[in-house]
Amino acid sequence: MQELIKQLMAEGLTEQQAYKAVEIIKNFAKDKFPIFGGAIDKLFDKYGPKEEDDIMP
Repeated sequence: MQELIKQLMAEGLTEQQAYKAVEIIKNFAKDKFPIFGGAIDKLFDKYGPKEEDDIMP
């Protein structure tokens, strides 16, 4: 996940924006493929920040 965050930041997003973009993608995937919702959560939670406070300002 950090690789994706770094790539988004290299494209001009701030770290907070990059994490928000990933969250939007996660929610989109869960809406489109609800049967995989649990697996998607586990994947994103494993590689994403655990709390909102973990995101660097």
